[in-house]
Amino acid sequence: MRNLLLVLLLFFLAFVAEAQTYSVSDGRAIKFFEEGEIFLKQKRYSEALQKYQAAWERSETFFEAYQKGTQLLITQGKLTEAEALIGKGKSAVMPVKNQFAVDFAWLLTSIYLKQGRFEEASQEFQVVEQGATEVFKKGGYFIEMKQKVDFLRKQLPLKMNIEKEILPSPLNGFALQYFPVLTADGKQLFFTRRGGTAAFDKEDIYISQAESTQIWTAPQSISTKINSSFNEGTCSVTADGNFLIFTSCDSPDSQGSCDLYSSEKLGGEWQAPKNMGFKINSSSWDSQPSLSADGRLLFFSSDRRGGLGGNDIWYAARKADGSWTEAKNLGAPINTPKDEISPFLFFNNETLFFASDGHLGFGGMDIFLSRVSVGVFQKPENLGLPINDHLDQVALFITAQKDYAYYSELSTSSGSADRAFLYRFKFPEEIGIGENLTVTGGKVIHAKTGQPISAQLSLVSLANDSTRYQFQSNEHDGSFLMLYPEQDAAGLYVEKAGFLPKIYNVDRDSIKNIKDLKVELVPIASGEEFVFENVFFDFDSFDLKQESLSSLRRLHSFLLSNPKVSIRITGHTDNLGSDEYNLRLSLQRAQSVQRYLEGEGIRADRIQVVGKGLREPMVPNSNPSNQALNRRITVSIQ
Repeated sequence: MRNLLLVLLLFFLAFVAEAQTYSVSDGRAIKFFEEGEIFLKQKRYSEALQKYQAAWERSETFFEAYQKGTQLLITQGKLTEAEALIGKGKSAVMPVKNQFAVDFAWLLTSIYLKQGRFEEASQEFQVVEQGATEVFKKGGYFIEMKQKVDFLRKQLPLKMNIEKEILPSPLNGFALQYFPVLTADGKQLFFTRRGGTAAFDKEDIYISQAESTQIWTAPQSISTKINSSFNEGTCSVTADGNFLIFTSCDSPDSQGSCDLYSSEKLGGEWQAPKNMGFKINSSSWDSQPSLSADGRLLFFSSDRRGGLGGNDIWYAARKADGSWTEAKNLGAPINTPKDEISPFLFFNNETLFFASDGHLGFGGMDIFLSRVSVGVFQKPENLGLPINDHLDQVALFITAQKDYAYYSELSTSSGSADRAFLYRFKFPEEIGIGENLTVTGGKVIHAKTGQPISAQLSLVSLANDSTRYQFQSNEHDGSFLMLYPEQDAAGLYVEKAGFLPKIYNVDRDSIKNIKDLKVELVPIASGEEFVFENVFFDFDSFDLKQESLSSLRRLHSFLLSNPKVSIRITGHTDNLGSDEYNLRLSLQRAQSVQRYLEGEGIRADRIQVVGKGLREPMVPNSNPSNQALNRRITVSIQ
């Protein structure tokens, strides 16, 4: 892609000179130049350059020969030589004919942009702006260059202070390692490893464990079930590290050159991967997946038909039964007629990072972010200097704690093979990506036997009943991981068929501060009871508030799933107010829950209600916190 752009530059460069006349009259020099033009059309670049050189050596003020020679060197990526040739041309031509200053400045602007010398590019372009004709300024090439330089002029004062650090040994021990991803707790690092750049050097997925912030275990192959004799790489894992999607190329069951595959970790072992099928994969290139934290959304890059340009970002959603919806193009404003690759959905599920050369940037591929607002991705924002520069930036991974950004960097040197190393830098606070997240975990166990349970854990925003995250506890040890947004009023719902639900109010129960939360699920049985959390009423009122819908809908679902179960709903209050008042209010609040359930189709004979007032406090009413705990609704099995 970059080579194509360099070749196109040869034809896109436009200059002030408008007529096919020459700056010299020496017929021999002109003949050399025109022979060079013929070689150029035949793509015989070395011979063309020799002819241009013969032309300017014959007539040292031959501006057009310097001009075409410089363009040719730029297209070949020989920027240092191109700059030197401009210097030679300016020394010979400018004292004689100063009208060519704009043309030389245009060439230098292109060179400096490609070298990342943005201040110098801005200065040279100022010469173009001041000296170019009005006709030229109305042309597309000038307008495009001006947009780029104006962008740079705004960005240069905003350059951030970033210090990158290479990840320490035993990491970076292979010839190439790239596309790093981590679990939410930062304890597992996945990356693509390749032994070299030869055709027989294949890609594999490797993993390393963090023993501390600076100490990592020796990388190991993720699994013999996943790595094969084909190419496996560019993977993404859920926040808990238990569900993996990766790219495999040229596998026997591939639908295209590269397909996406999935694997689940059960009992500490990765299962045999499965091709994600025709709803996700196509006959084209499908790669670079990014899962949402809980694995319910997938973003990836593909060059399939139906997109806006070359490579586009596509997405799909995972259904309750584990299947996936048909992949859809993410569309504008993310995708453009050019290339968008390497999506990364941050852990808050509201910020998408990706690489693109279709949005205004510093050159090549830049990293952008787009924020979700009212369910819609907004206009992408360039991450700025020095995260982006004149080279290609392909992928970035930001930890859930927003402390570090991980990436890979290609190292090339003359006479030695390419190397790719893993790096990280402290993620700058100047780039706001939403509220902080707390990452904690725990275990779900059987309340009677202590055995582990595989249960569904849903973190739900109480404001609108939207599920922020949904994880499954491990069936072998009951372990789970959960992410808690800093500002969101949320409820945690732990559910398993055959058991009473366990409901938490995240803030009131302070569960985001518990590092090892033990969730005990009680089997459904007569006489068993649970606190019906997250049912809210205004002061001195029995009208249900909007924030109660999350719990009410789950109780309704519980009764639908257990049609033989009858319940008793009991209202409780604190000790504020008279006994008679509290008794009446508690009954009215229980009846409000009853009315909701009956309105949703639950038979009246399955529901009893009672008000206990202040008579059965859960804890002593000795302080406001305890009083809040005593103001509750409980549900018991009849």
